[in-house]
Amino acid sequence: MEKLIKGLHHVTSMAGNAKQNNQFFTKTLGLRRVKKTVNFDQPDVYHLYYGDEVGSPGSVMTYFPFGGMPRGRRGTGEVRMTEFAVPIGALDFWKERLANAGVTGLKEGSFLGEQRLEFDGPDNDGFALVESEPNGRTPWTGEDIGSAEGILGFHGAHFQLRDVAQTGELLSFMGYEKQESEGAVTRYRIDDGNEARTIDLEASPNARHANQGSGSVHHIAFAVDDRAAQLEVRKALLDTGYQVTPVIARDYFWAIYFRTPGGVLFEIATNEPGFDHDEDTAHLGEALKLPGRYEDYRAEIEARLPSIG
Repeated sequence: MEKLIKGLHHVTSMAGNAKQNNQFFTKTLGLRRVKKTVNFDQPDVYHLYYGDEVGSPGSVMTYFPFGGMPRGRRGTGEVRMTEFAVPIGALDFWKERLANAGVTGLKEGSFLGEQRLEFDGPDNDGFALVESEPNGRTPWTGEDIGSAEGILGFHGAHFQLRDVAQTGELLSFMGYEKQESEGAVTRYRIDDGNEARTIDLEASPNARHANQGSGSVHHIAFAVDDRAAQLEVRKALLDTGYQVTPVIARDYFWAIYFRTPGGVLFEIATNEPGFDHDEDTAHLGEALKLPGRYEDYRAEIEARLPSIG
């Protein structure tokens, strides 16, 4: 399947409070809410999407805010940290902004020569801002965040696993190349796609296993151009022995899912049709959009969903 995977598409996590989640991503981090819809399997729970102006593949953080959900416990078998790219020189701005907002877990550092600022989300989610060249990406600006500081999209993701070997082999099969290591962390990188191109694998053989809850990544999605490429990837995975779901329509992309050897749930998502096919670009994320099978129940669903602004 070499050259079919184009980097990350989106990362989907779980949250405990929808309004708090919306506030953090749109106000504190200054991302655009590009879609307000519901969980396909539980329509009384939002599915919220945050990203750049149009929700470009490689920029979109999504959440299922299950009200009152207990917090997850960090450990092995999960995406421990989601990394956003910011322009070079922007970290001082972000350090001050996040500190003033009461964000916890602030930690400056570097990895493989890249300057970074780690921090916690409202549900103890693990995040980092990594200074990166824009390479054509344009941040969504607002909330006193300018183009010199705004989030460009994803830089990549950091997995914590007891054994990284099989997941490394899977990433190589998907077209990633093994890069440098620093300490217990090895980087894998894919080129010829979008800019959300790195996966870092941390080996923690003696750490406890993660328990999912609010603040945990539910799944991580990798991008392919279209449905034809997705079917090629699916066949390659099946031929290799992975158990892969049938193609599932998610309104804004088509998806397949499979569980990796390290325990992380992978999705392969298409870049088509995108988030603007049912809303004007100027008004993305404003109206509640429902999957077709729930439209007849709109009044009941809207009555159950909390107000998030």
